[in-house]
Amino acid sequence: MIRSFRSKALKRFAESGDSSKLSVPNIDRVGRILRLLTEAKYPDALNISGFKFHRLKGADKDRYSVWVGGNYRITFGWEGEDAVGVDLEDYH
Repeated sequence: MIRSFRSKALKRFAESGDSSKLSVPNIDRVGRILRLLTEAKYPDALNISGFKFHRLKGADKDRYSVWVGGNYRITFGWEGEDAVGVDLEDYH
């Protein structure tokens, strides 16, 4: 389950399907990743071919990253069986 979002635009998209505030070109992939995060019981469930799943390093070492496309990633933390602090980030 997704317990919390960092991005208001991503939360709006997850809750209502409104993608008007998202600047990422591949909205369908964002939706797929969010559905998988909602169903996942542990972070490694997102370790799917093509997602470039990995744990972040440094100050964000308790967060994970999944590739959306281009410079965009969905990042998230994990508590119990829930994704927390889900965000859409442009790495460049």
